[in-house]
Amino acid sequence: MSAPASRPLLFLDVDGTLIPFGTPRAAQPGMPHGHTQGTVLSADAHPLLHKVDPEHGRRLKALPCDLVWATTWMSDANDVLTPLLGLPTLPVVEWPDSDDASVLHWKTRGLVEWAQGRPFVWVDDEISHADQQWVSTHHHSPTLLHRVDPRRGLTEHDFTVVENWLRRAR
Repeated sequence: MSAPASRPLLFLDVDGTLIPFGTPRAAQPGMPHGHTQGTVLSADAHPLLHKVDPEHGRRLKALPCDLVWATTWMSDANDVLTPLLGLPTLPVVEWPDSDDASVLHWKTRGLVEWAQGRPFVWVDDEISHADQQWVSTHHHSPTLLHRVDPRRGLTEHDFTVVENWLRRAR
């Protein structure tokens, strides 16, 4: 009898994904207005942390996958963001030092290596067509590379796309 298949991974970026670069979420047309009260943050906190939507934590925890930080925040994501989002401590992708100039995003090869053949979703604001092609050639399990609009960060539409893909990937 074979071992049960591993759950898919969800590699999660922070800047432009959980922290949108555009106007505050409550001020954007077509966005829910329930997130208008910011979290009280220390004076030395990241200047855009008030844009993190705490509701995203509940949504992310409910996904049928294993969450992994894939961000330059490294372990700071666990120190700063997991409490804001109500998430448990997550694994963190450690990035190798590299000066490799390429059309690929600098995270692409590392994420495929980290996944070790498991199906995965990569949610980031810097994914390109070149990354899509490279992953489809070099990773033989199902993948979803989902590009988020960095002005808005994760939206209802993004969650729907990811949730639908994960349901099909099971």
